[in-house]
Amino acid sequence: MKTTGLKVDFVQDNQSVSSKGVLRGLHFQNGEMAQAKLVRVVKGKVLDIVVDIRKDSETFGKSFSIILDDVEHLQLFVPRGFAHGFITLSEQSIFSYKCDNYYDKTSESGIIYNDATLALDWHLPKEELIISAKDLELPGFEEAIS
Repeated sequence: MKTTGLKVDFVQDNQSVSSKGVLRGLHFQNGEMAQAKLVRVVKGKVLDIVVDIRKDSETFGKSFSIILDDVEHLQLFVPRGFAHGFITLSEQSIFSYKCDNYYDKTSESGIIYNDATLALDWHLPKEELIISAKDLELPGFEEAIS
């Protein structure tokens, strides 16, 4: 990738369709199955959030958020070692992401969306959030990175 200075070979493309308020994340894969991602929105508008989970990084535990939509067509490169999540802000979104490693169920992990340490702003009131049962069971930041 010219912009990052990294050579990334994407091996898997994924796409999800979500309605307003659907929150997915924060997800990551551990060890050899860690993934870098290139994410974008094909249709609609999402708030995309990443959290640095690299313990030796000076930005460890810090987050970054960006609005991705079908107007500006921005893309976000998410390096390995970051937890990733997004929430749909429009009536519907089509979210596309390329991964540099295959999905591996045994390596998947995550951080609960409302972790007090991270104090992330998802831009919608809690009562409007739609979160899968699986994502509601994710551990907090401290437990997830230990």
